[in-house]
Amino acid sequence: MYETVAGRVEPVKLAACLLTVAPDLLLLEKAIFIGATERVASRLIAVRMPEAIVNARRRIARKNATKKGDTPSQAPLALMAWNLFITNVPPTVWTTATVTKVYPIRWQIELIFKSWKSYLHLAALTTTKEDSTLCYLYGRMLRILFNYALCPQTRATLWLQHQRELSLLKFARHFQALAASWLQAIFQSEFELYHFLQRACATAERLAAKASRKRRTTAQILQDEIRRPLESGAFATAVNA
Repeated sequence: MYETVAGRVEPVKLAACLLTVAPDLLLLEKAIFIGATERVASRLIAVRMPEAIVNARRRIARKNATKKGDTPSQAPLALMAWNLFITNVPPTVWTTATVTKVYPIRWQIELIFKSWKSYLHLAALTTTKEDSTLCYLYGRMLRILFNYALCPQTRATLWLQHQRELSLLKFARHFQALAASWLQAIFQSEFELYHFLQRACATAERLAAKASRKRRTTAQILQDEIRRPLESGAFATAVNA
């Protein structure tokens, strides 16, 4: 990570830079370059975190370091006061505020890939022959398709009835545990398969629900962002009527 200083390209001394930021400044954006040889123009965005979160981060860092007989240095402790984002998307496309809101959405995508790899075992090939490998992959991909076909309705029901979010990983693990029963239902009849899936989704509402928490979830943040322009449009229509 580099920056231009007096016409020269130098490495960014991030911790030292953030220590000089005024205490009342909650957000910092800096033009940087990524890459040692082929440098890509990027943006570094630092968001100051609340004191309670910073103290919790540092407490955990010191505890983990103590277990290893070590002491965390000042640079990592200083960085824990901030959330750091790097992107090469220009400000004309993503404002600074947008960058900070995109990260939770990106993490939801990472969870999808994790569910494919860790819970649906898409990458765990047990054969080296072409035909059996294709059968394995097609079977896994069908399971992924079935899981994500059932997920939206279960998520919507859980939210409407209990104001709880559905854990994608728990949902995948739940149906992984029911794989043998699912296979039996497929070979019995459409009626048996329908009732099996109905019971499985009902059970998932209880077993795959995320724990309740006080802070707003990613889904709630997205809903607020979608609702805001809709409400502004409705307000403008009412004023101009």
